This record gives sequence, C-alpha cells and structure tokens, in this order.
Amino acid sequence: MYAYIQGIVADLYPDRVVLDVGHIGYNIIISQSTANKLPPIGGEVRLYTYTSVREDAIELMGFLDKDDLAMFKDLISVSGIGPKSALNLLSVMDANSVRIAIITGDSKSLAKAPGLGKKSAERLIVDLKGKYDSGSMIKVTASQDTSDLPDNMMNARVSEAADVLGALGFNTTEAVSAIRSLELTEDMDVDDIIAEALKVIR
Repeated sequence: MYAYIQGIVADLYPDRVVLDVGHIGYNIIISQSTANKLPPIGGEVRLYTYTSVREDAIELMGFLDKDDLAMFKDLISVSGIGPKSALNLLSVMDANSVRIAIITGDSKSLAKAPGLGKKSAERLIVDLKGKYDSGSMIKVTASQDTSDLPDNMMNARVSEAADVLGALGFNTTEAVSAIRSLELTEDMDVDDIIAEALKVIR
C-alpha cells in the first residue's frame, strides 16, 4: 500500500511509533532495535513500510532501511513465521546477521528471538538457506580509495575470499566477521583479503 511514510515522531513506544504526516497520525509497528534508533519526539524520520492484512486487522510495519524490510519479507514467507516473530528476530539481530546465521546453519542464534523457538529457527534455515550466498553475507567496508570501484567487482573478491577461508576449515561466521572488519582498498586482490582476514582470525 505504502512504499514509505515520512513524518514527525508524535509518540514513541518500544514496539510502535506514531508518525504525524499532514496532521494524520500513522500507527506503525516496529522492532525494538528500530525504536532505539528513531529520533526523539518531534524529530522527522522516513520508515519503509509493509502492510500486513489479516481477517481482523490491517497493520503497518516500519523499517529504517530497505534491507531490513527485504529481510522481513523473506522471514514471513516461511510457513509458521508471522510478522510478530519476524520483528522479534530483527529486534535482536540485524538483517545481515540473520543471513549469516541462516547460511551457517546457526539455529541457536536465531532461536534467541522471543517466541521463535528451535523448530522455527531450523525451518528458517531450511527454507531460506538457498536464497543467500556468501557474497550477500558481507557488507563491504571500503575506504575512499574504492569509491570508483564497481561494487560487483569488490563483492566478487570478498565472496571468493570467504569461500576459500571456509574451504580451509575456518568457521564461516568468524571468516565473514573478519573480512567485514577489514579496511578494503581497490588494489587488494583475493589473496590480500585472505591474508589480512587470517591476521584477524588468528
């Protein structure tokens, strides 16, 4: 229904926010992590929204960035995972951390979300694991020197480096975290990325 809603924070609660848009108050359900990042009452914010339609209610869910919204949609596409469970998960993990947990089969981390449970966490892994690859696990942290480097070129190097580290027997989650912590530059090839990541892991 709405791609996003931008307005003034009129009221703020741990699980929802009221945005004043042209003197109309939109009640938007949010995760706790989103609530913690919102400006105080009187501040302006844009939330990307999803409209949840049930027999007894129509509700708006709000997210600060499109990545969290996309992850929310992926989560609720899994049988048995409703909007509330998806928001609970995004309250304790960001979208990229959820991807890492799904790819590495880390059901224990996923099950930490209130009300999710072990079986639901395992179902998420089974249904969504094939949707993501190692490249999607990593948000590249690049210096200004990489501003002219095409994203797909650096992402390909990063993805290959993560695959090699995994093949060498390193824990995938640790390998990805190590690569994400690096200050990457455009002159770094796959071997350079691996060498720097190994320094962090060891």
